[in-house]
Amino acid sequence: MTTRTGSAVWEGTIKSGKGNVKLGSGALEAPYSFLSRFANGPGTNAEELIGAAEASCFSMAFALLLEKAGFPPKRISATASVQLKQVGDAFRITTIDLDTEADVPGIDEAKFQEQAELTKKSCPVSVALSGTQINLRARLASP
Repeated sequence: MTTRTGSAVWEGTIKSGKGNVKLGSGALEAPYSFLSRFANGPGTNAEELIGAAEASCFSMAFALLLEKAGFPPKRISATASVQLKQVGDAFRITTIDLDTEADVPGIDEAKFQEQAELTKKSCPVSVALSGTQINLRARLASP
């Protein structure tokens, strides 16, 4: 259907170098560095971008599945916390904690949880990240 692009340029060594990441659409261009990835330095990092991709894809896919099930949502919010850990001599993304809350009129808790789990298994970004453990916490917003 579509092909999307992202690009990055890195200049210098791992600790003293710097980079710039850019979306093909032009919607985002941001710096990144050793400090933005492994500490709390300014700029973005790959894990943060993966978290945004997972949260946005999940929210849209959840809206689609809820609507198909007869429960069009009013609002869905999602946050994906991506954990980067050292495993042996390498760094790995080990876990993504996906936290979502949705305002879905007329749905019961069991159906809501069923649709949330189905979304986690079927959203394109979740599928692409299937080698990573994704923990889902889904909450139905109080009326």
